[in-house]
Amino acid sequence: MFDAIQSLNHTLQALVATLFTWFVTALGAAMVFFFKTIKRKVLDGMLGFAAGVMIAASFWSLLAPAIEMAEAGPIPAWIPAVVGFLAGGIFLRIVDKILPHLHQGLPTSQAEGIKTSWQRSILLILAITLHNIPEGLAVGVAFGALAANLPSASFAGAVTLALGIGIQNFPEGAAVSVPLRREGFSRLKSFWFGQLSGIVEPIAGVIGALAVISMRAILPYALAFAAGAMIFVVVEELIPESQSDGNTDISTMGAMVGFAVMMALDVGLG
Repeated sequence: MFDAIQSLNHTLQALVATLFTWFVTALGAAMVFFFKTIKRKVLDGMLGFAAGVMIAASFWSLLAPAIEMAEAGPIPAWIPAVVGFLAGGIFLRIVDKILPHLHQGLPTSQAEGIKTSWQRSILLILAITLHNIPEGLAVGVAFGALAANLPSASFAGAVTLALGIGIQNFPEGAAVSVPLRREGFSRLKSFWFGQLSGIVEPIAGVIGALAVISMRAILPYALAFAAGAMIFVVVEELIPESQSDGNTDISTMGAMVGFAVMMALDVGLG
């Protein structure tokens, strides 16, 4: 199977990989067929796990390769990493201010982004959708980087990143569909909207791959940009949300386990 994927062009590889991460989101959303609620402690642990995976992926799969690639360039290697990283955070901040969305457990009056009359359920879906933009972008950039034929960009590393993102998408899918069930949606509708939150990943993945393939010079910046966007999501949303109910130890240990899993995958397979 991996040989078949490796024979594809890098844009198609990015598409296949992000379709996989979307599929895992759908698997997580399918939990609504078995559970109507998720204990808050379990949810906080899963959110912490997702945060840990994203932090580890940001360094091992994105920032470290970006710095290594930039070392061959004419400017200090830290400049593309810092510029790209901050640009990724600024981009997500702008999207965060514009896109209407609502975090779990908050009243509709505390929705962020442009004020709208959209239903609470739509705002909850958009909150998770916002998480998935940098994840899809990261996978797409990783596969697009293979076109540069640089030692720091490997097919195994890109696959590992997609696998790690896919693993943490499982709890994210459940974190959308199960609350929608509590909001009064049918199980089927809850599943549908839960998996739909992951549709942005293939879109962002293909865009990221095409960007770095067509403009090789931006590759270190693009990798760092994806890392900055993911760290923004972790610090601004995942960690505060996972600790908002007082389960700080559980969410922290979840983050530690998530980081360790992603680190082991990247070092062991990448």
